[in-house]
Amino acid sequence: MTTSYIGERIQRLEDPRLLTGQALFVDDLHLPQMLEVAFLRSSYAHARIRKIDTSAALKRPGVVAVYTAQDLGAYWQPGPLLVSPPPTIQRISFNTRTQVALAKDKVRYVGEPIAAVVAESRYIAEDALTDIVVDFEPLPAVVDLEQALLPNTVLVHDDLSSNLAAHVIQEKGNYFAIKDQADVIIRRKLSYDHGAAVAMENRGIVADWDAKSQQLTVWDTTQAPIPIMNGLARMLGLSENQVRVIAPFVGGGFGPKIMMFYSEEMLIPWISKQLARPVKWIEDRQENFLATTHERLQIHNAEMALTKEGKILGIHDIFLHDTGAYDPYGLTVPINSQCTLLGPYHVPNYYSEFSVIFTNKMIVTPYRGAGRPQGVFVMERLLDFAARQLGLTPADIRRRNFIPPDQFPYKNEIIYQDFAPLTYDSGNYAPAMDQAIELIEYKKFVEEEQPKLRAAGRKVGIGIVSYVEGTGIGPYEGARVTVGASGKVSVATGVGTQGQAHFTTFAQIVADVLQVDIHDVFVVTGDTLKMNWGCGTFASRGMVVAGNACYAAALAVREKILKLASEVLQSPKDTLELSKSAVCVKGMPDKKISLGELAVRANPLRGAVKPGTEPGLEASAYFGPASGATANGVHAAIVEVNPKTMRVDILKYVVVHDCGKVINPMVVEGQIHGGIAQGIGNAYYEQLVYDKKGQLLTASLMDYLLPTSYDVPRKILTGHMETPSPLNPLGVKGTGEAGAIPAASLFVQAVENALENPKLEICEIPMSPNRLFELLK
Repeated sequence: MTTSYIGERIQRLEDPRLLTGQALFVDDLHLPQMLEVAFLRSSYAHARIRKIDTSAALKRPGVVAVYTAQDLGAYWQPGPLLVSPPPTIQRISFNTRTQVALAKDKVRYVGEPIAAVVAESRYIAEDALTDIVVDFEPLPAVVDLEQALLPNTVLVHDDLSSNLAAHVIQEKGNYFAIKDQADVIIRRKLSYDHGAAVAMENRGIVADWDAKSQQLTVWDTTQAPIPIMNGLARMLGLSENQVRVIAPFVGGGFGPKIMMFYSEEMLIPWISKQLARPVKWIEDRQENFLATTHERLQIHNAEMALTKEGKILGIHDIFLHDTGAYDPYGLTVPINSQCTLLGPYHVPNYYSEFSVIFTNKMIVTPYRGAGRPQGVFVMERLLDFAARQLGLTPADIRRRNFIPPDQFPYKNEIIYQDFAPLTYDSGNYAPAMDQAIELIEYKKFVEEEQPKLRAAGRKVGIGIVSYVEGTGIGPYEGARVTVGASGKVSVATGVGTQGQAHFTTFAQIVADVLQVDIHDVFVVTGDTLKMNWGCGTFASRGMVVAGNACYAAALAVREKILKLASEVLQSPKDTLELSKSAVCVKGMPDKKISLGELAVRANPLRGAVKPGTEPGLEASAYFGPASGATANGVHAAIVEVNPKTMRVDILKYVVVHDCGKVINPMVVEGQIHGGIAQGIGNAYYEQLVYDKKGQLLTASLMDYLLPTSYDVPRKILTGHMETPSPLNPLGVKGTGEAGAIPAASLFVQAVENALENPKLEICEIPMSPNRLFELLK
């Protein structure tokens, strides 16, 4: 009798360690003779550095060393370009400017590191920062995105002729040819401002160079331990086998922790190697706001051409994207916006052009959604305005434009972040809309509840939006599965984990294939000593890519088990079955052998084996998809607005999501709920506000407003659609960003509906009570 784990609501196996304080985080490390580092960061957004005097800091008791850019010698160099621009886009230009370990000659954003103090404690290091004297020549800051390209604007990078980091045009069909055929043209200027991930655990890194063994061990809060290992080996002149990177439990990643290399990641291992002592740096919360990457700011001038029946003929969109002071992550975010804007709709004609701008702000890299929320916001708002003008409901206009199920695989045609034209592999959008309408009780609310509540003076509204999410991109991930002599199963994969329940879902896959108790499967993630091939946790790819690698490795081990058991039990393989950590002959349950005993036989200590025999019940496998799997879904919500305070309460929230085959429904729902919380924060609470001098005015949790448990809806209903992806054996698609992507679009639609003001149009994110008052005036 087989046991099925895939598709079951298995409780998270990692939670007992997390809840009892047994999980290791970077700041838990306290190594003998460990030193600690504090960074002197620029208080100017833009300034030349005339001189740095560190003499007083070096005299302070307990200070071991102070480093500036000049002290790094040949090690000082710009960091690597993490993602190159897609070579497949024809109309593209790109200026590479990447961050450095320590600023030399010029600082380009508030928080850019200038000097590092190494001391016996963090307290001493922090005190020593006040001893360092820097002579700055302040320069005007480039802050306003729309002013950044004007003539005579100060340059962020003096060797460029302007602040243009990149320019890209992508096109399908011919928008200009069909524009005159349209019955309706909807034009709007739409903006989506800066936000921060604000993970529960800030960044941190511990490096330990052992001169005797010539080994460097690094613990890092990274989402990509293997690329960090490879990069550090290259920068430090070591072989990859001399560098071990461990990403232990990480308290939230959300994208900024995939960024590499942060200045601290370049510097801390180098300092450890210089001093031959362990070195630690843990980011404080203000540093997190100033020195961990941001995302979101785009300004779109968009128009949509439609027939009078509400069918989309084409879209024309030109937008600006703020990349901050450097562009190490290439064009991933704006390309995601450009590509994802088309959503689940048939858009035959599309012209999209964007300019990426250098500014004197923190670097912009992906944050949960990674450009998709901006693209979805543009599309969904244009549809809302078109529906209002044509007298259609939000649901009706979306239905009329959904890609029909018989059109899959559907060619989006626009180049995606994986350098290939995005193809929607599977989906069925109309039933997802139907299910969301049913769960939110749309008809009952509009026809019965809303009129009664409005008659009582309450401002209540409803909204519904759709989206697609490109997930599971390559290039590949690997996994190693081993059955030990104890019968326990070990699984190692190179992806790091930041709360996605990898220890549970990967174990479900392997336990299902090998028919062992799930509690007998021990999963290791993010340790390059255990698995040193792979890319990392990003783009909702963990289950799609690493999960399928686990599946392939488990199948290979299963084949080894059956082959060896066939010899031991003297029965053909097709007569054997796995059950309860053993192999038995079908119909003869007493004729069996345990997996532990088979593992012992597979690793003989004496005697001869057949030529070509591989020892052990172990296999490594890799999976790389031909293209990403496209998830999709519908969000719906009912909100109430207090007309006196403009407080918005979300009374009910519904998500119907299609992530293909669901491995663990409870985990999927948890991921969606977390994404919704961040999406709501982006919509109405969180905003990184810069003044004209490039000073971040919201650099603390007193000023940067996060949603709390009072603000996140208590009633979130989740429906699961399953259209399995044909691009991987498990049929899965990603789900990590599904909650965040459409939340802001839904929020503003529902708020507009609640306020009943025909002149109110919300064309910007984030909103706030104050901004709503202004718009209503």
